Amino acid sequence: MNGNVMDSTEHLAREDLAAAYRLLAIHSMTDLIYTHLSLRLPGEQHRYLVNPYGLLFEEITASSLVIVDADGLSRQQTSHAINPAGFVIHSAIHRSRPDACCVMHTHTLAGMTVAAQAGGLLPINQINMEFYGDVAIHDYEGIAADDNLSERERLTRDLNTKNTLILLNHGLLSVGRSVAEAFYRIYYLEQACRIQVAAQSTGQTLHIPTEETIKRVRLQSERDVGKEDLVWQAMRRKLDREQPDYRN
Repeated sequence: MNGNVMDSTEHLAREDLAAAYRLLAIHSMTDLIYTHLSLRLPGEQHRYLVNPYGLLFEEITASSLVIVDADGLSRQQTSHAINPAGFVIHSAIHRSRPDACCVMHTHTLAGMTVAAQAGGLLPINQINMEFYGDVAIHDYEGIAADDNLSERERLTRDLNTKNTLILLNHGLLSVGRSVAEAFYRIYYLEQACRIQVAAQSTGQTLHIPTEETIKRVRLQSERDVGKEDLVWQAMRRKLDREQPDYRN
């Protein structure tokens, strides 16, 4: 692959990831300057795009994203600060899951509320049922840090082949073969958590459909091939109208 093609590929990847940061900001799924979205760059080397430490998600642009290695260390010249410790979770998943090209991790009110519950995500709505059998659970072991290599092993073991993860007492996470897939999953996992918290707040008994029905809804959602890309294209059009500077 020649340099021009690689440059073009990298720029498209930067635009995609910058768009995802902006969209999480629009949908109130941020935690000030904390949490990360990461994207593996093409090639044999372990190179990933991630947000610079200290910028709000609404400030992220394609050019402000930083290339880091598997240890979260910068592999490009940049004036921005890098937070390697914040990349620990992402690094573990990228290394263990070749298909996990994009990893998104959030600390949202609804997500953290469900992450504090022993029952996990409840199948009380068809959105929640889309995730049936695809939500892993990882126990809380303290603040994720780069000195806890054994937790990385447990984290990847818990995620296994699933595409979404509830980090107990912490937050939510999704993976995808593309930014489109990871965004679709984290967005709708967040919606599922918001539905659950809202339903629980009524104090009414929650209705849980039969397992047969839940499985049927899950299968129906899997048949809707290409929905992630359709949603992503719509979201990119929205950004192009309202915040075109994300491409800069």
